[in-house]
Amino acid sequence: QVQLEESGGGSVQAGGTLRLTCAVSGYTAHRHSMGWFRQGTGSEREGVACIDTFSRPSYADSVKGRFTISKVDAETLHLEMNNLQTNDTGVYYCAADSRFWAGCGSPSRYVYWGRGTQVTVSS
Repeated sequence: QVQLEESGGGSVQAGGTLRLTCAVSGYTAHRHSMGWFRQGTGSEREGVACIDTFSRPSYADSVKGRFTISKVDAETLHLEMNNLQTNDTGVYYCAADSRFWAGCGSPSRYVYWGRGTQVTVSS
């Protein structure tokens, strides 16, 4: 089992910055791929930024150049979000999977999930 807990969400104005943190614990062999997903009101959950077992990142086109995913150590995953826009608003979830690379396009490929943290960007 893997446990994930997100923190760092909040309310900011457009152009602002937030850093999300995912605290990870549990069986290390089940968390090779890790990622950040988000879900806005009335929208499907979508991949934002993911990282494979070799710490190679992948980003959604909408966040490239603004967001940075990083694996600090085996227990900590960050998402640095710069120049936030109103359409970045949503609940952000940390996810993990045992595959070396689970991709970032399909939330269903990830087995373990945190409860999420709210990010609200106002104009």
